Amino acid sequence: MTQTAVTPSTTTPSPTLSGLRSLYLIRVAFSLVWVALLATTSASLVSPDKPTAIAAVLLVVYPLWDVVATVLERRMAATAGSTDRVGTINMALGLAAGAGMIIAVFSTIGTALLVFGVWALLSGAIQLVVAIRRRRTVGAQWPMVISGGLSVLAGASFAAMSVSDTSSLSSITGYSAFGAFWFLVSAITLSIRARREAR
Repeated sequence: MTQTAVTPSTTTPSPTLSGLRSLYLIRVAFSLVWVALLATTSASLVSPDKPTAIAAVLLVVYPLWDVVATVLERRMAATAGSTDRVGTINMALGLAAGAGMIIAVFSTIGTALLVFGVWALLSGAIQLVVAIRRRRTVGAQWPMVISGGLSVLAGASFAAMSVSDTSSLSSITGYSAFGAFWFLVSAITLSIRARREAR
């Protein structure tokens, strides 16, 4: 769910709108497939357990895919200045989370929840700040404001749950599913904007 969301201004050409919309739909598909795989292969795992090989791969891939998607998003959207710097910070966080997760998956589910939670909280805060700054100048930022705020809350929740013996990966699958929903909302928002520009 985490991203440095870019909703282009009214001067952005239609190909960019189309590209971002396509990327958001790809992120929806990725999240849904990821949720399905994690839910069907690792639903019974709780905090004291060690991740299975499949769960380990999925947990490492998630923040790294966010980095790849952010790189693609920056190329398609004409971003610069503070937003571009924030995107760089967000990618650095994703890489750090991927590295941390590689270590965590050799420990326990609880450790993986902690790493995932810290990453979700920080990247959600970045997304929230960027969306609030763009609200007046760019508009159409309400999905990203909500998504960023929810990511902060979810990240804090994951970190807190990491010490519980009964916590499981189901909370992360819910997080990713909600992320897919907000990417879908963003894609719809971009479609509406593109239609308005075409008129």
